Amino acid sequence: MAWLYLVIAGLFEVIWATSLKYTEGFTKLIPSIITIVGMVISFYFLSTAIKTLPMGTAYAIWTGIGAIGAVLVGIIVFNEPKDAMRLVFVGCILIGIVGLKVTSSE
Repeated sequence: MAWLYLVIAGLFEVIWATSLKYTEGFTKLIPSIITIVGMVISFYFLSTAIKTLPMGTAYAIWTGIGAIGAVLVGIIVFNEPKDAMRLVFVGCILIGIVGLKVTSSE
């Protein structure tokens, strides 16, 4: 169950990071609320996952999910660059996440 909590935490990290772009420095109310609520939910699920999973593994995977998700949202929603090298390095993050999961004892 801890791995599911960690994935949920990572997905909410993507949500709050995306909505942060729309806050315009926290001057827009609704995106600001979504950002803060997303942060709280993300941290809650991360803290729940860390009860069982090793902290270093959980934190690295959480940030990795957030980083990959943010890059993908940037490419799809914000029309950010999608050149080959950028995708290669996103793939490296993904390999790191899978490697940490596979070598985890939990």
